[in-house]
Amino acid sequence: MTRFRLHLLRHGEPELTGVMLGRTDSPATAQGIAACVARAEGLAVARRISSDLSRARACAEAIGPATVDPRWRELDFGAWDGLPPDSIDPAARARFWDDPDANPPPEGERWSDLVARVGAAIAELPPEPTLVVTHGGAMRAALAALCGFDAHTVWGFALPYSSLLTLEIWEGAPRTAQVTGLVTA
Repeated sequence: MTRFRLHLLRHGEPELTGVMLGRTDSPATAQGIAACVARAEGLAVARRISSDLSRARACAEAIGPATVDPRWRELDFGAWDGLPPDSIDPAARARFWDDPDANPPPEGERWSDLVARVGAAIAELPPEPTLVVTHGGAMRAALAALCGFDAHTVWGFALPYSSLLTLEIWEGAPRTAQVTGLVTA
């Protein structure tokens, strides 16, 4: 059975923090970029891929040449994007976190849409060691697509900036995975 490693690296700390940061394009700080470079050191990969948002792209490019794929973007928080969580109606926010598919942010993306687009990106990967510099939501969507975890389970994973999640991917239809490492400190 063919298998390969998929390393998912969350972008470094962005300049804009403390907000619902989805499609808003806040650049990564110099320290955040350096943390990603350090985290990726020693990874043997055949390809690098990045979200098209600058906070991920700058980290990926500092590691080495990368292909940009917008399917690895963060969840689109719609009208909430760029807002501090405490400025959003608490009941609406609670409904979203309770069921992000049935209660997406106004003008935002459903959880299942994020899982579908990340799943499609994974399905097209050649079976070779790959590093993807992406976002916390996309990393959680990859876990949902590959491991079958529901939204409540994947939001239980702590994925701070510059964290590295390594998955062992098995070929098949659909592809499946096992978490082989999570480095956050």
